[in-house]
Amino acid sequence: MKIRDIIKKLSNPRVRRRLKIGLSVYGGIIIIGLLFKLVYDIGYFNAQSLKDDKNSELNIPHTVLTMETAQRIVSGALKEDPNNPKTIVNLIIDNDQKLSTIIIENNKLKKIAWIIDMRLFFTNDLFNNEGYNLTEGIEHQYNINRNER
Repeated sequence: MKIRDIIKKLSNPRVRRRLKIGLSVYGGIIIIGLLFKLVYDIGYFNAQSLKDDKNSELNIPHTVLTMETAQRIVSGALKEDPNNPKTIVNLIIDNDQKLSTIIIENNKLKKIAWIIDMRLFFTNDLFNNEGYNLTEGIEHQYNINRNER
């Protein structure tokens, strides 16, 4: 008898309409959930590939500053003839890809110079975040007289 009662209730047009609406809403929720999952997976995949690309860029071996490269950077910055420069690179003190320290000589006067990112060159004082004059410290360490400037 219970099955007959259920069939009798489901045959009612009002119940059928409500059942169709309920199943449509439930199906719509499932489809929206699947779309959100698909969009999330695509975004995660793209983010992961960008992360992998960034990590592969970090594994590129950094270039080392040689005397020839330093001389070329200094000559280019000072607009000197690269084959016959007036300012000569004597020594590379700290060979770092981001900030390299070099000693240059012009007319028998030695100076501390800096090369940033293997392309920018300057000879002024450089201070660290604690206010310590790095140029002065290196000049003292290598016995370069500041008064000769």
